[in-house]
Amino acid sequence: MLNMELCANLMRRKLSELNMILFTYSRLSHLLRISGSKASVFRNGTEIKHGAGCCVQLKRLQGMQSNGSMNKKGLQDRQKQQMARGLPKQKAIRDVKQVIVVASGKGGVGKSTTAVNLALGLMAIDKSKSVGLLDADIYGPSIPKLMNLKGNPELNDDNRMIPLINYGVPCMSMGFLVQDASPVVWRGLMVMSAIERLLRQVEWGSLDYLVVDMPPGTGDVQLSITQNIPIAGAVIVSTPQDVALLDARRGAEMFRKLNVPVLGLVQNMSVFQCPNCHHHTHIFGSNGAKQLAETISVKFLGDVPLHLNIRETSDKGQPIVISSPDSPEAEAYRKVASAVIQNLEELTR
Repeated sequence: MLNMELCANLMRRKLSELNMILFTYSRLSHLLRISGSKASVFRNGTEIKHGAGCCVQLKRLQGMQSNGSMNKKGLQDRQKQQMARGLPKQKAIRDVKQVIVVASGKGGVGKSTTAVNLALGLMAIDKSKSVGLLDADIYGPSIPKLMNLKGNPELNDDNRMIPLINYGVPCMSMGFLVQDASPVVWRGLMVMSAIERLLRQVEWGSLDYLVVDMPPGTGDVQLSITQNIPIAGAVIVSTPQDVALLDARRGAEMFRKLNVPVLGLVQNMSVFQCPNCHHHTHIFGSNGAKQLAETISVKFLGDVPLHLNIRETSDKGQPIVISSPDSPEAEAYRKVASAVIQNLEELTR
């Protein structure tokens, strides 16, 4: 009797499990039929349906590839169109004719010193030209020190900041808005807001050139500036060292992808001349930036030596183009400025 009850219970359990399996299979089959009739798979924005249509579409794509219709240029054009979607519309800075950005792939290559002396060099070549200087390095502003400027900018009647001026160059920097030793500990959105204010809420007056000292690297600030304002051209600063050249190349390629003309490369700290014996030593290598310029097909703007006078005058806030205009070092910066003007004129012809 006990064995019969055990057998009956076992049969009921097995029957219950079988019913559950059949029910689950039935639901699964139903869901698969629904999904098979409605589902689609997306590849690069093209809808590919299951079944025979999938095979037809796959063969069609294979045929397009084999015929060479999806060439490299077409793919690049599509990528540019997709990147352009949703980007902010560029709007020129009021009363500023041309914007020149000075950038580098990495820090410590003398970018800010180059930007300052480039701005002063542009004025030295043609004194009728007005030049402004914008420090876009939010986390490490250097322009206040290099231009010997302190204080907070005043506001005009339109609540626009009035730049601080030295050596005839109006300057704006985050360094004017925070204390010298205070770090700027901000997230990306706050940095973008600050950049927007520095671009749009400054009363520059009438400028022929606005030189923008960009932060090192290829990040949010570079993208924000290049997407919001029209830029006449970019100057890339690098030492001849291989590590610096790798980052300089990335910087140049970034501007190219953003459709910003690369005016050329500046080879900073190119050679050191001993003040005692006048022997020349290529501490960071020789002609690395010049060779890179040839490799990526951009102009070479010139060499700037590694010299004690450049460092000392920069630390004093007396840029060498102003403090020692007859020196070979000042002449090197003026040659770079002259090459920049020439390349800008070639672009506008």
